[in-house]
Amino acid sequence: MFTSAALLDIHTRTHASLGKLIGHCAGFSADELSRTFDGFGGGPIRMQLHHAIGAEQYWVGVIRGLMLVEERPEDFASIEALHAYRRQVAQDTTDYLRGASESELNTSRKMTTFGGRQHELMPARIIVRTQTHIFQHQGQVAAMARLLGRPIPHGLDFPLG
Repeated sequence: MFTSAALLDIHTRTHASLGKLIGHCAGFSADELSRTFDGFGGGPIRMQLHHAIGAEQYWVGVIRGLMLVEERPEDFASIEALHAYRRQVAQDTTDYLRGASESELNTSRKMTTFGGRQHELMPARIIVRTQTHIFQHQGQVAAMARLLGRPIPHGLDFPLG
């Protein structure tokens, strides 16, 4: 059984790491942030970051019965915009988790996803998925940063302390 407190802890640690990664990416030029690399699905660095954040926004929206699928170019126009977008989405998830009971989090229910598809889903598992998904894209960004000659510093994985 998942608790709100445990999910909040995971979420806070994940977003601390993501915020540091976005900060590291501020050292890249606009061209570097928009450069594509063969073998990397999901586009350039700035789109990898935007997708990771946007997926959390989408899935927390699904939990809340909302269909948040609009991609707003201003959310990924710059590193500052990505920082702001991350903070806004993180706060929305935090607000949801602070108000969710253990029963709400751990009880599967019908939810509607893109295209009007219905699925039996458990909110807690959705939250965990959004956080692991962020680290998947952090790995993509880390590899791209290395290819651009500016590897990410140690310690941007899931913080233990």
